[in-house]
Amino acid sequence: MKKIIYIISLFVSSVLYTSCDALDLAPEDYFGSGNYWNNKAQVEGFMNGMHSQLRGNYNMFYCLGELRGGTQRVGSSSQNTSLDYAILRTNTLSQDNPGFSNWFGLYSPIMQVNHFIQKVENECDFLSEADRKAYLGQAYGLRALYYFMLYKTYGGVPIVTTVELLDGKVTADKFYVERATPEATMAFIKEDIGKSENYFGTEEVTNKYDKTMWSKAATLMLKAEIYMWAAKVSINGYTASGRSDLETAKTALNGVIGKFQLLNKFSDVFSTANRNNAEVIFTLHFADGEATNWGGMFLYQEAVFIGQVYDRDDNKIETDTLNLKGTGGVFRHEYTEDFWKSYSDKDTRRDATFLEYYTQKNKEGFGCVMLKAIGSINSNNNRIYDTDVIVYRYADALLMMAEIENGLGNPCAGYINEVRERAYGSNYEANKYTEGNYAENELIILQERDKEFVWEGKRWFDVVRMHDANGKSLAFSATANYPSDKPLLDPSEEYKLLWPIDVNIMSVNPLLKQTPGYEK
Repeated sequence: MKKIIYIISLFVSSVLYTSCDALDLAPEDYFGSGNYWNNKAQVEGFMNGMHSQLRGNYNMFYCLGELRGGTQRVGSSSQNTSLDYAILRTNTLSQDNPGFSNWFGLYSPIMQVNHFIQKVENECDFLSEADRKAYLGQAYGLRALYYFMLYKTYGGVPIVTTVELLDGKVTADKFYVERATPEATMAFIKEDIGKSENYFGTEEVTNKYDKTMWSKAATLMLKAEIYMWAAKVSINGYTASGRSDLETAKTALNGVIGKFQLLNKFSDVFSTANRNNAEVIFTLHFADGEATNWGGMFLYQEAVFIGQVYDRDDNKIETDTLNLKGTGGVFRHEYTEDFWKSYSDKDTRRDATFLEYYTQKNKEGFGCVMLKAIGSINSNNNRIYDTDVIVYRYADALLMMAEIENGLGNPCAGYINEVRERAYGSNYEANKYTEGNYAENELIILQERDKEFVWEGKRWFDVVRMHDANGKSLAFSATANYPSDKPLLDPSEEYKLLWPIDVNIMSVNPLLKQTPGYEK
């Protein structure tokens, strides 16, 4: 990505903070009329800034899409550190303990996208028609992404498509927006992703472009995901649409299938020496001196690791095995032994994803660290956490297509096996999947996604979306959990497929109502 030009404006003056924070509806336009939107370079700069803001929200994928999925330890880690997000990992959310506040802060970037769309769609006459369409294809795609994250999390949410500029006095009532119904919210998201696709028009999807910027391929992936969700997930206020939307999702994915490829080696997908590789479709770029991420919080601290734990061969680990150089953060995120054991020892993804160790000999006291976000060694010989956060990659497209074909009653094993062949290498034939019935296929696809997309923010959304033989979410199925003795959610807790909103924004905005089921 080009070096980010930080033109995204600051949000909400301190005077208006209390009234506006409930939706972050008032970005202060420091680049307003007469000062900005005068040439293509400024439009390009704002687009770069919106991507920088998306990168700044990179943890939304993991926090909203994985924490509740049941693959991680709760309480204390194997190194006796306190693990974060216990309420989310145990699915004990409530109105008083909602997990995250203020819609995860996503209305701030939404407002910037709204501002961009208003300006580029209605003004900026200096742009060529081709440039205008390309920019709007990106902008509508980004807005659909944010709103879809909100929809999967909260259901119906406030829909805001314009922006109030602080060029005069504003009153608090301008910021009171009620939650749209889930049905209206989904319709809006479909409309936005449709506009994105239409603006990209007949642009060819290739494997050669800047994958750190939103693209037509990213729009097609998001469209497929949106329509899969619409087809399969019923919530209070929205009934799953079924086959017709699955067909639409399939058509979108067909624009991606065959245009990208799986790398031969799983670990190479995440290597900082191999960014923008042939498997990547859309990614958030991190770099030394520009931006780093929280990868260190998934790794050991040398002081409680070196000389104190054992490897799988019962040898005490006496060195900094991963060459962290003292940068391992406070260990806050650890995956469970049950989940680790779900991998075959012939599955190359296991050791590419985790380093397991034991606090006692004879493989007692299991612990593991997650390797995907290990980053790199910079020119000063320091470990930095600059692994790109991949939003979409080709393995996702293949397994999404497997799920769609299964839902349509078509064979799906071929797509599953493309992913398995890379995972098992020379052991593939013994681990090749043979077509099963609907429920068997669905569970296998989920488990394949679980192993493939650790840390990539998929597991919780996957288990909510995917079905058992009776069409119920696998969030209520013990066989989809780790361990498989009880489900993530009791059937009486169906309302917990969505999240509560926090009481603070409800007290600020009298039009907001709590997510059904979480009311006191």
